[in-house]
Amino acid sequence: MTKPFTCVLFLVFFLTCCATSWGQGRREVRYQTEVGSYAASSSITPFWLRTNQYGIVPDESPFLTIRQSVQQDYRVSKSHTDSLKSIKRKIAIGWGMQAVFNAGHTYQLLIPEAYLKLRLGQNVEVWAGRRREIVGLVDSTLSSGSYAWSGNALPLTKVQFAVPDYLPRNGLIGFKGFYAHGWFESGRFVDNAMLHQKALYARLGKPNWRVKFYAGINHQVMWGGRTNRLTNNSTIKNNQLPNQFSDYINMVLALPLGNRTNIDTNRVSHFDHENRIGNHLGTVDIGFEYIGSSFSLFAYRQNIYEDGSLFYLTNIQDGLNGLRIRNRRPRNPSGFHIQDVLLEYLYTQSQGGSLFLESSAQRGRDNYFNHSQYQDGWSRYGKTIGTPFISPSPASRSELPQYGFTNNNRVAVMHMGISGQVLDFLSFQFKASYSENLGTYEQPFPNPVHQFSSLLTLASPVVILKGVTARASVASDIGDLYANSMGFYLGIRKDG
Repeated sequence: MTKPFTCVLFLVFFLTCCATSWGQGRREVRYQTEVGSYAASSSITPFWLRTNQYGIVPDESPFLTIRQSVQQDYRVSKSHTDSLKSIKRKIAIGWGMQAVFNAGHTYQLLIPEAYLKLRLGQNVEVWAGRRREIVGLVDSTLSSGSYAWSGNALPLTKVQFAVPDYLPRNGLIGFKGFYAHGWFESGRFVDNAMLHQKALYARLGKPNWRVKFYAGINHQVMWGGRTNRLTNNSTIKNNQLPNQFSDYINMVLALPLGNRTNIDTNRVSHFDHENRIGNHLGTVDIGFEYIGSSFSLFAYRQNIYEDGSLFYLTNIQDGLNGLRIRNRRPRNPSGFHIQDVLLEYLYTQSQGGSLFLESSAQRGRDNYFNHSQYQDGWSRYGKTIGTPFISPSPASRSELPQYGFTNNNRVAVMHMGISGQVLDFLSFQFKASYSENLGTYEQPFPNPVHQFSSLLTLASPVVILKGVTARASVASDIGDLYANSMGFYLGIRKDG
């Protein structure tokens, strides 16, 4: 038995034993163990089998995957008296961890989650570590992926302060948001790069109202770090990108430096002086929700910003549009039941046009997810942090032009998702996406490239094994962007 395999079996055994022993004494501790296998007609895992999986599914299909997670949420009291005491308790503690082992062309041991969280009172949460997240107004289950932070890459290590639920809880207007500092992985083009992240969202309408409106903004920045691979003195000074406290303030506030006369040009490059410190991006979101007696609607729009085009409305065409319809009728245990239907349209082909003129409002050529300093782009271990349809250059066919982190950020995507249940035991989820891909303004594709990708997942409890669910997925890629492929996943999962 190989050493990596021995190590992961020990880790899985250890986490399972801990979860079982702790769970006997404290019921809020939960664990999940999954074992599965992938197969594909080509060497590349089909798009929807590896996409929005928090980076745990490799591009080359593993023949074996083992996933073990343990989680303890904030303690829930069992009696009315305990509940009153719990409300008065100022601090509650929770934690979670997941380990994933993949065996195939290479062995891979990943830790997508390992975090400790504190709840201060009933409204404020502070946590540190790695944790699965999606940022933005979006349907988190069937979506093609939230634009800026989709759950497509391995979570970053962060410290985050948050108000996770709208406050006041029963108010006509409520607010929630977070503020975070994080660290990118080592070995990047720019090493020791850091993450700044914040978001603020508002809800208009009380929780029990049928109609509610939502709006908000999220802001992501990659900043700081060192590299000796940028040799142009106008792009970096002394191999160090700005990282002092004054730089942090300018970065957090997204202040332009072009009109500043007190900039230390021995430390701040011409590139940073003429722009902003760091690589900034995010979305401005709006949403609408209607809850009826038999169905509900959730509509949302994410408007993209990256270098000022949205301020001038020159890239207003670009964004993610979604509509989710949810069936609120009682499920028929002996029939066919559709739970959710989602329709999305992602468009990023405008980017404010093909021209960028500093002296005018023509702020085009946004070049989403690419950057002149952080040349491995808006990525984590080579996977896109944001929408997976702006994919890394190596993911596309080799005959297409290769450029920067992504050679394809001008896309138009029609996406559909459906979930439901057949009879009383078989649940299903279906996703299908059709895209038109133009490449980039800097290196356009010779002709528009079209791609279709789909996924069907079936899951059913195993009657003879309590708490065990069997899952099967089949996915396909057909088109000229990725290698034509069909892939499968078979797995069983134990929850406890």
